[in-house]
Amino acid sequence: MGEQKRKETAKGEFIFGKKNYKFMLIGLACIAIGFILMSGGGSDDPNVFDPSIFSWRRIRLAPTLVLIGFGIQVYAILLNPNKGSKS
Repeated sequence: MGEQKRKETAKGEFIFGKKNYKFMLIGLACIAIGFILMSGGGSDDPNVFDPSIFSWRRIRLAPTLVLIGFGIQVYAILLNPNKGSKS
């Protein structure tokens, strides 16, 4: 009987709150933008060197955005959505 009662009470609630999901989407967007900025720069001819692969955008900016995105994801997971409520 106790197991059935526990299943009924846990059915309607999510693990994370609305605030957590907002931060997760922001973090996912940062990660996606970082990977988009990292892409490209290849050459069709393997004998031709393209120095644009060493641009500031691909070496510094894009990996920093990806790491910031992962940091936001960790924050979103650890954030307590019920901290502000009085119940």
